[in-house]
Amino acid sequence: MKKKMKYLLMSVTVLALAACGNDTAKTEDSTSGKEELADEQVFTVNVPQEMPTADLSLSTDVISSVALNNVYEGIYRLNDKQELEPAGAKEKVKISEDGLTYKVKLREDSKWSDGEPVTAKDYVYGWQRTVDPKTQSEYAYLHGAVKNAEAITAGKKDKSELGIKAVGDYELEITLERPTPYFEKLLSFSTFLPQRQDIVEKYGDKYAATSENAVYNGPFVLAEFDGPGTDTEWSYEKNDTYWDKDNVKLDKIKVSVVKSDATSLSLYEDGQVEDIKLNGELAQQMANSPDFVTDKQAGVRYLELNQDKKDSPFKNENFRKAIAYSINREALATQILSDGSVAAEGLVPDGVADSPTTKKDFTKETKNKVSYDATKAKDYWEKAKKELGKDKFEIGILSSDDDSTKKATEFIKGSLEDELDGLSVELSPVPFAVRLDRSNSGDFSTVYGGWVADYADPSSFVDLFVTGSSYNRGKYSNTEYDKKVEAASVTDVSDPEKRWQDMVDAEDIILEDMGMIPLIQSAEAHLRSPKIKNVVVHPAGARYDYKWAYKVK
Repeated sequence: MKKKMKYLLMSVTVLALAACGNDTAKTEDSTSGKEELADEQVFTVNVPQEMPTADLSLSTDVISSVALNNVYEGIYRLNDKQELEPAGAKEKVKISEDGLTYKVKLREDSKWSDGEPVTAKDYVYGWQRTVDPKTQSEYAYLHGAVKNAEAITAGKKDKSELGIKAVGDYELEITLERPTPYFEKLLSFSTFLPQRQDIVEKYGDKYAATSENAVYNGPFVLAEFDGPGTDTEWSYEKNDTYWDKDNVKLDKIKVSVVKSDATSLSLYEDGQVEDIKLNGELAQQMANSPDFVTDKQAGVRYLELNQDKKDSPFKNENFRKAIAYSINREALATQILSDGSVAAEGLVPDGVADSPTTKKDFTKETKNKVSYDATKAKDYWEKAKKELGKDKFEIGILSSDDDSTKKATEFIKGSLEDELDGLSVELSPVPFAVRLDRSNSGDFSTVYGGWVADYADPSSFVDLFVTGSSYNRGKYSNTEYDKKVEAASVTDVSDPEKRWQDMVDAEDIILEDMGMIPLIQSAEAHLRSPKIKNVVVHPAGARYDYKWAYKVK
């Protein structure tokens, strides 16, 4: 069914945040001084993992969020300046003085890929489907500010009572439970995009299982996608029904899953692919290439520790701290990954938000930090062994099986076994979709995962670890932490200073407990052909937007 790429195998040894990739490289016509578009507007990209889902209500990962952002469109779209601009809406949203009512006027020329109009009822249905507990959307909590959303996801109210309604065919009225400072930023995010009820019902549990089992309203349509978690090739093709199609230059983006950096580099050097991700020695080797770019992320990689399993040593605070202080994050970032990542000191990464009073970055406001400290690690280890009554322990690290992640977990394993006498670490690299499934079901000892901000606010991170959160996979629980996060989103939501302090306090609490172990603030090193222009990179939310990209000769 698929046309498999013939991989060229060869031995290879070896936020001020970015907005556009390769936007300074110029290819000019010698007579006009203007760039000449390539005759074939096709862009080839390698990614390190399969796409786990193409369903807007179920997507939680970076790979699928990039796909969905390019084939769908919501009320807003983030531009190259990281600003919200009207997309499905024809003008900026009108917000009431009390911050509770949002009125949206939609474009009347926006169409689905089958020619049907995109109407207000499509947004209503999409939001209702996401919060419906039957859908089991892990991102339903992002709708929590919408009136009745939390009651609906808890099964206490019907989805029809959600605070969004169609006022005619092309106007929406959204009602919130409480003012939410970051809510407008969510209106470009995947779970807030429209969905067609007739299409969802037509395909049932096969909806979005292949590219043919859905319709699209974005700059591109998904094509050649044969199944979540397994397919290794798909594409985005220009959507001829898109309202702004005249500003879309690319005809096709071809995506292939290649987990080996060496193979990706071979393909790039052979001209078979125009955008690849690199790590470690290969990133160091290619750092001086004019094609080398670093795409910063508002994201952090961390270890989650399963504190739910019976007799888990991670229930012991000193055990968790011994693990945390044994890892040299600087070496992990600069020597192992070498992709522009930096050592993380906490849960919320640098560059996400500034204090409303001091204007300092969030990371400068918190008191508790995590770092490599062999002396502390050994002290905590001895305490843990004494409290747990054992001298030897075995733990596992579940992770994805791409090159970058395997190198990181091998380094972590070596660090822990070198620093902590009597500790044995078993690595379990598995396909990305499997890792997600096992993480969600609690089938792990520790898991190497992470988070990229869905929107530029510390709540995108601190909300993850409240008791009962579907993303709190290690089952960390602290009553005071929960109170601080709730105060930030409810009690103090309209007081910027108090809300900020609530989130600072929450981070200090989880780091004092070492409820999870921050490792690195992530970035991606890429080789991207200078012929490819205007790939928009978003540090938060969907990583890459190809709407404005084009290829020159």
